[in-house]
Amino acid sequence: MKHLAPSNVPVYETTDEQRAIWERCAERGQPVIAVRNATRGHIVKYDLQHLDRQLSPSVVQQLRDRVRSRRPYPTGTDPISETEGVGGEAGPVSGELHAPTEAAARELASHISQFVLDRDNWR
Repeated sequence: MKHLAPSNVPVYETTDEQRAIWERCAERGQPVIAVRNATRGHIVKYDLQHLDRQLSPSVVQQLRDRVRSRRPYPTGTDPISETEGVGGEAGPVSGELHAPTEAAARELASHISQFVLDRDNWR
């Protein structure tokens, strides 16, 4: 699988729901891509730690560039800040990217799944 449709992105609220998603992905040998319903918006999470893998540095930069290019830049923020430009943290092993709505988070998760699920992008 090299892409996850927005409708197939799991959404969770509780620690038990999160644990179940991570365990299911570990059993299948897949990275985690999920959306957490947070207090103020939604957080797209990806994680390869349980696979003992990480995204290559060039793929991390491509992922950050793509995410940044899809976001309007908030007024009054630091134009050099990676965190503000990307809307969260996007690292080689895991990331947390913020979105205002569940629909926007599912779309973002689907978009980044192209980078995270492609095993050619792993080290």
